[in-house]
Amino acid sequence: MKKFLIVALATLTAPVAALAMPAVGDIVGTNPTDATAALAAAGCTVDEFEAEGGKIEAKCKDETGKMFEVYIDPKTGAVTEIKSEED
Repeated sequence: MKKFLIVALATLTAPVAALAMPAVGDIVGTNPTDATAALAAAGCTVDEFEAEGGKIEAKCKDETGKMFEVYIDPKTGAVTEIKSEED
């Protein structure tokens, strides 16, 4: 019974983990290497960075290929906003 519960729990949580994305407030870092690694760990593959409105903009896509813009505070490395390119 215990083995069944472990397998069932893993099966139910795997799809949720696959769709994970960074959240506002997450600290990803202020340099490209750290931010790329942190965003990748959160399920967002970075294509490029650029400066926009006093923030760092990371253009990335999730595991389904949907494009996002993740805005990072250059002083703290915190995610301040996330926009879908469809918005």
